[in-house]
Amino acid sequence: MNNKKIFNISTEILDYYLPNCYIARNPLIKRDDSKLLVYKDSCIEESIFNCISNFIPENTFLVFNNTQVVQSRLLFRKNTGTIIEIFCIEPKHPSDYILSFKQRNSCIWFCLIGNAKRWKNDILSYCLNTTTILTAKKLKQLSGGGYLVQFVWNNPNLTFANILEYYGHLPLPPYLKRQAEEQDKKKYQTIYAKNKGSVAAPTAGLHFTNDVFCSLKKKNILIDYLTLHIGWGTFQSIKSETITNHKMHVEYFFIKKQTIEYLLRKMGQIFAVGTTSARAIESLYYIGLILNKKFNVYVDEIIYVSQWMPYFVNNTYFSPEQALKNILEYMNKKKINVLKGATQLLITAGYKFKIMNGIITNFHQPRSTLLLLIAAFIGVEWRKIYYYALHNNFRFLSYGDCSLLIP
Repeated sequence: MNNKKIFNISTEILDYYLPNCYIARNPLIKRDDSKLLVYKDSCIEESIFNCISNFIPENTFLVFNNTQVVQSRLLFRKNTGTIIEIFCIEPKHPSDYILSFKQRNSCIWFCLIGNAKRWKNDILSYCLNTTTILTAKKLKQLSGGGYLVQFVWNNPNLTFANILEYYGHLPLPPYLKRQAEEQDKKKYQTIYAKNKGSVAAPTAGLHFTNDVFCSLKKKNILIDYLTLHIGWGTFQSIKSETITNHKMHVEYFFIKKQTIEYLLRKMGQIFAVGTTSARAIESLYYIGLILNKKFNVYVDEIIYVSQWMPYFVNNTYFSPEQALKNILEYMNKKKINVLKGATQLLITAGYKFKIMNGIITNFHQPRSTLLLLIAAFIGVEWRKIYYYALHNNFRFLSYGDCSLLIP
């Protein structure tokens, strides 16, 4: 498919009717009791998630996203009684997630603000406890509707991570249309969540239990983890008539050298757990391509993959294996064990998958970039899959059921 056809793809092809009654509002009591739709060789089969190892070939390599959802909503009450909600999206000063969470006095974040018109130029205060006061100062409005907000607190015994953990609120997806409850603090995290930074869960991973991991191990299925911090853009639908005018959100990811070595060793047997893992490992190919072109030139510490890069670069003779080897050579040269990347990659029809051979994923919203990725991977038969799910009582979206897709 040429570039002109790709850019003129109508977003209507991603539309389908999703009745509210099909959206899972609450998690199941047992994670792996969810239904599983298996799509392989154009055939659909139905099962239960705790049987998923029966459908994954032996010696497959599963790549998980071990990001952890942060309780990133802070509520401030003005003297007038008005509630201002500050939703922390991404650290700006310091811009490193780990460093920002370790701050003990102040930090600056990119935030979305609820009731922003009611917050003029005054500083908001929140008494965290009898001795600690947290203040928020709106510094600047950015294009796209967000703000830079500076947080300052007077207790050096508290890190910013502590403040969010103790006093923040969990950011449930807006389509659940309810406030977070106590059960969500546990259920809206994967059991392997490790690295703080996401405002949404990698929901394909919510189904996994220790029992499922044991069954995978018995089939010699290799597992490893990367970290991609999921941004709020994951919930934004494509509003433009064609994908040309949709600006993809940027997400930051971190991949260990060992994981890249596994990918190189397991080419042809790689399954992504979730669209976030898929986006990260597919971005590696283009990072390897960047390094191939700029190996003796300065490369930023965080290597960036742009939205349209796959559709403009001439990479006909550049293999995924060579891309991964370039990354490993770069990491050895820099003496680093973790690759830092930022991806704006938009995967749509016409995209040629370089690394991923299968995916485990939930059922996604109409007109979403997540569904766009699935449609690119499966082709037009995504409609057949979703039609089956809708007519066989599958539950949709974050707390919904799951699918295993092997084209």
